[in-house]
Amino acid sequence: MSGGGAVLVTGGAGYVGPPAARALAASGRPVVVLDDFSTGHREHVRWGSLVEGDIADEALVTETIRTHGVTAILHFAAKALVGESVRDPDLYDRWNRGKTTVLAGVAAREGIGAIVFSSTCAVYGNPDVVPIDENESKKPINPYGASKVACEEALFATGIPVAALRYFNAAGAEPEHGLGERHDPETHLIPLALRALRTGEPITVLGTDYPTPDGTCVRDYIHVSDLASAHVLALDRLERGDGGGAWNLGTGTGASVRDVLEAVGRVAGRPVPAVEGPRRDGDPPSLVACADRVRRDLGWTPVTSDLDRIVSDAAAYEEGVHA
Repeated sequence: MSGGGAVLVTGGAGYVGPPAARALAASGRPVVVLDDFSTGHREHVRWGSLVEGDIADEALVTETIRTHGVTAILHFAAKALVGESVRDPDLYDRWNRGKTTVLAGVAAREGIGAIVFSSTCAVYGNPDVVPIDENESKKPINPYGASKVACEEALFATGIPVAALRYFNAAGAEPEHGLGERHDPETHLIPLALRALRTGEPITVLGTDYPTPDGTCVRDYIHVSDLASAHVLALDRLERGDGGGAWNLGTGTGASVRDVLEAVGRVAGRPVPAVEGPRRDGDPPSLVACADRVRRDLGWTPVTSDLDRIVSDAAAYEEGVHA
């Protein structure tokens, strides 16, 4: 990886931020984590220095950049629950767009050289064509996706080289490092399925009448370790001067809700208890990536995103947490 100063990892105590911090540290970069612990976990901050606070605190962010010699930012800090965003769209606008706009202003003023942004496939809404490439128009159907579009626009407006990495479904864990999903409330399918196995309380399949092969939502699941490696490659590209842009992060293969429940049952050796329920507001039927651009431009290939590997790692992490 090319040289440079310290990397500020906002939201580095959450889910994807810690694996990215670990990957950065492994590449030889000094890491500074900035997190307000509204949803993050202190025990996830084990790579680099910790600064506790809000990304919208201009004085704190400025001091952190100057004190630690920060030259680049990996920006993960955001609210990311679709259902919550539908219930409280103003919160998502204030928290995601508002705070990112403040961070972007400080970054520009302090001469930050590169920003890698944790974006989302939710910016596309209900796509016209699946698999989705980066030329698909941005027409989000929920406030979460709309807030991420606004974040991208605020960051690109700074003139700083920016890589907007549009995740498809982040999943899996790094049990060997004690990293995994610990959301409250938990809304992601795989940990909910594992919880159903652990407690015996059935998981609710949210919608069985979508225009998909088995009637349930189809998503492109990508392992957090693969997401982390993509961030390092994206930062490397920006610091080489090869230019920013938007890249999808996915495998190009979709799995339905029923496919995932079958995979969890396969790994666990017993079926997941499940019941059918109504659709959740704001869920598109199918989101699958065309990942040609990221493979070409970043040289990135997912290596741990086989569905059974994702489920196995998530299950191993859950076993450690609930041992």
